[in-house]
This record gives sequence, C-alpha cells and structure tokens, in this order.
Amino acid sequence: MQQQGLPAHQIAAVAIGNALSFYDFVCYAFFATQIGRTFFPSADPTISLLASLATFGVGFFTRPLGGLIIGRMADRIGRKPAMMLSFGLMGIGIVGPALTPSYHSIGIAAPALFILFRLIQGFALGGEVGPTTAYLIEAAPPMKRGFYAAITYATQDGGVLVAGLIGTALAASLSDAALTSWGWRIAFLVGASIIPFGLYVRRNLPETLDESIEDVPTRLGPYLRIAILGLMMLLTGTVCNYAIEYMTTYAINTLHMDTTVAFGATVVIGIFNVTFDLVSGWTTDRFGRKPVMILPYVALFLLTLPAFYFISHYRTVFALYAASALLASLQCWGGGPTLTTVTESLPRRIRAGAVAVIYAISIAAFGGTTQFMISWIIAATGNPLAPAFYMMGGIAIGLIAMATIKETAPVKTGITEFR
Repeated sequence: MQQQGLPAHQIAAVAIGNALSFYDFVCYAFFATQIGRTFFPSADPTISLLASLATFGVGFFTRPLGGLIIGRMADRIGRKPAMMLSFGLMGIGIVGPALTPSYHSIGIAAPALFILFRLIQGFALGGEVGPTTAYLIEAAPPMKRGFYAAITYATQDGGVLVAGLIGTALAASLSDAALTSWGWRIAFLVGASIIPFGLYVRRNLPETLDESIEDVPTRLGPYLRIAILGLMMLLTGTVCNYAIEYMTTYAINTLHMDTTVAFGATVVIGIFNVTFDLVSGWTTDRFGRKPVMILPYVALFLLTLPAFYFISHYRTVFALYAASALLASLQCWGGGPTLTTVTESLPRRIRAGAVAVIYAISIAAFGGTTQFMISWIIAATGNPLAPAFYMMGGIAIGLIAMATIKETAPVKTGITEFR
C-alpha cells in the first residue's frame, strides 16, 4: 500500500471516470427535452420528455451487471485492468449517442441505437465506481482516506460544473432549433475528449490489490448487514443528487423559466458541490464518518420543502440559485462519507466488487427512476413541490442506516490498516 499517497495526475486519472459519468448525466438532464425531440418525437412535448427520461433510466439497469463483472475482475486480477476496461467502455457509451442520426433520418433504428449505447454506458459506469473507490482508499494515507474518497465526488461534481458551463454557453448562443439539431451533440463530444488522457495515465498506475491475499471464497453472511445499510445510505445520496440535478429541467418545464437562467442553476450547483465535497472529506477525517453524514442530512430534511417552496413561489433567479446552492451544499457535505464508510467496512478481497454492486443497485433502482418519477408526479398532480417530498422520503430512509452503521474513521476507531 502506498502510504505517501499518489501524484496529482494519477489521482486525476482515477477520478476522471466519475467526472465523465456525471458530465454525461448532467448533459443528458440538461438536454433531455432536445434528446426527446431528436429520438422520440411526439405531438405532446410531455410524452417526448418522459420517453427521453425513461431511456435515460434504461442504462441504469445494466449497472449492477457491470458492477458484478468488472468489480469482480478488480478483486481477482487487479484494480487497474478493471479501471481500463470500464473507462474504455464509457468512451463508447458517450460518443455513440452523439453520433447517432435522428429519428427523422433513420427511423426506428435511431432510438434503438441510442438505447444500445445507453446500455453500454450503464454497464461501464456500474463497473467504474467500485474499483476506483477501492483504489483511492487503498492508496491513501490512513488519516486521509475520507479526503481521497471525497476527490472522486469532487471530480463528479466538477463534471457537473463543466457541463453546466457548456450547457449554459450553448443555450445562450444557439437557437432552440440548433440545440435540438446538433447543439446537444457538441456537449457530449466535448466530454469524450478526455478519454485518451484517462486511458494513457491509467495504464501507468501502480496496482493496489495485494496479490499475497489468497483468492478464497468469502462468506457473505457477515457482510449482508453492511450491504443493506449501504444501499439505504446510497439511496439517500442518489435520490437527493438526481433530484437536485433535475433543477434545470424542473425550472424549464415546470416553472417555465428562461432556459439560460435554468442552465445557470447547474453551474451554481456544480460550484457548491465541488466545494462541499472537499469540505466533507476534510471534516470526516477529523470528526468521523457518522456525524458528518447525519448532521447535514438532518438539516437537508428540514430545509428541502422550504427551499422548493421558495423556488416555486417566487420563480426568480435569486430564488432558484440560492435554494440550489443550499440543497447542493448540504447534500454533498452529508453524502461524501457514505461510500467511504461502506468501502472501509469490507475486506480487501471482496471490496471492489461488493462496493460496485451495492452502488450500482442503488443507482439502478433510484438514480434511473428519480427524475422520471418526479416529472411524472408533477404531471399527474400539478404540484411543483413534488421534488421536495420525494427527497424527504429518501433522506428519512438513509438517516436510519447512518445512525445504525458502525463508525469506520481511523480518527475514531484507531484502525488504520485494511484487512
């Protein structure tokens, strides 16, 4: 294990896959309306949007399979080859949709190809998180594991920020017709430009899997409790993240705010996400995982409904941006330690695969459905506060798990070595 940590460019190469995954996600959320018109045209704009969001959710269902296959690969032959495979597939998954012709050009083949690429993307992303999280925590100095893990979240949200800037720039400079025709494709291709850098640097990473550990069957019974609690905690982070990242579509389609203003909300979210991801990593290494999870999520539970009421009632730039900043800050502060806690709770010989599957199942079940469900509930009820109620339900479930799971931070337990 490397106790001195990794050079910055190697940390970036490990974390860049998470950045790309969230960049891809936010671009999709930004341009869900335009993607719906391109591949699922309908006389009813709501049906077109729902079809687009449903297709976005399809990719999440291959995540558990990717987590199982690529995660187990990371536990058997090494973190590095698993990370190379997942990142290469991510490149295919993001470039493919951007180059797929529209429904009006090739008919039913367009949505079929689009769905295929989303399935590949989901498989790759399912296998990305487990190996990269295990790698960074294994490579980190013991008292900085939380901060190293937080870097993955910060790069994810850095992807949100970059996507927000690009989306805002495109929305401000292009007509709606141009955005639908080719503008959204540019955003995806810009993200794909980092693929060569990631592959090159990952090839030269040192391996952290200890080959002296025998590959023997592991009894999963003792770890079932950790898996269940991990799913509950990640449910909270997933629902909150995806509900907050839905803010742009929410502002455009539900509140009928200006498109450029709505895209700016994601820039605000990205800035506060990156900042509080790092705050979360720093504080969790000093005060423990549990208090840094529980306190911000209690505050988020109490403030979510007032925040969405503030946005929907006033519908101003200040209301949208201020509430977005508050929700994003609390979510990132509390959500950072969850994956670190799960990873530290598992032994090395099953860590990457187990984390990958737990994370992938949570994302598949709740990430792929959150935006669709919020959009559907708003359409069915006409209640603009639907995102708040959905988030509060997810937070309540996670708080139960956070209060129950054992503390894993070395500053609290004194345990610095992984099994």
